[in-house]
Amino acid sequence: MTESTAAIRTEGLTKHYGDVRAVVDLNLETRMGEVYGFLGPNGSGKTTMIRTILDELRPTSGRAWILGLDSHRKVQEIRRHIGYVPGDLAMYPKLTGHDTLTYFANLRGGVDWAYVRQLADRLDADLTKKVGDLSSGNRQKIGLIQAFMNRPDVLIMDEPSAGLDPLMQREFQAMIREVAAEGRAVFLSSHTLSEVQRVADRVAIIRRGQLVAVEALETLRSKAMRRVVLDFGSPVEAAVLEAVPGVRDVSVDNHRAELSFSGKMAVLLRAVAERYDLVDVNTHEADLEEIFLTYYRDEVHEKPQPDATDSRSPDELTDEVSV
Repeated sequence: MTESTAAIRTEGLTKHYGDVRAVVDLNLETRMGEVYGFLGPNGSGKTTMIRTILDELRPTSGRAWILGLDSHRKVQEIRRHIGYVPGDLAMYPKLTGHDTLTYFANLRGGVDWAYVRQLADRLDADLTKKVGDLSSGNRQKIGLIQAFMNRPDVLIMDEPSAGLDPLMQREFQAMIREVAAEGRAVFLSSHTLSEVQRVADRVAIIRRGQLVAVEALETLRSKAMRRVVLDFGSPVEAAVLEAVPGVRDVSVDNHRAELSFSGKMAVLLRAVAERYDLVDVNTHEADLEEIFLTYYRDEVHEKPQPDATDSRSPDELTDEVSV
């Protein structure tokens, strides 16, 4: 394993369940030292992809590597170097949080218990209660601690902040950024866009089992529509603004124009300043939710293919996102 080794790499990874194409020809590479956001609505193939690279499912075709190790042939060695939070986290309900962590620690050959206590303090986790007596959010804290506690080289997390209150979500996000700052990697699968926006370095968007975008977060934002309000010293004509490449949805009220724009702001400002006395500009940069919905706009009235790991019926699966 070298510094240049990819944290996670897939090549043509494909998983079918009969006629359902859950993951299709997936090629991605996650680097060490980054938080890689993996976005898609329920049923888009996120969980299937994770379970396949972890050898919980066998691919229909294609291959995957974690830390340069074949994810099927070297699965035991890989598990010594990763932390994992599944989307369907399940633990023994009669064990306390401490007993649960002891169980996982023994599987890993021991951990630094001072570090475990530090993680519990940061997440305000009660390790004395039985897991079955904890709320879903407090059970999730135990799951997070077990993933972080062996200081893994790669963290693989499927909807990891489910049930956490906003304060704990912020602490968890700080923990993620610390992992990346130390040169380790985080693969964060989520449909919680606000979380990914706060912590990710790069974002992949999966749609019907296929990657439709892999971009640095800032690059993805720059490609998205932004809302622009322009104030002028004299009345303005909508047709002039609509003629500028990248402009759409123009609304004019006397000296003020509102529009959507994709592209470099310098192009828009230069075009309008040539014709009018531009007094003020106010822009609202698209956030990740708006960008995400752009890729799913033509599926608003369609049902996604069900992820085989999702217990809900296809009729219950929607393209709604949580923010």
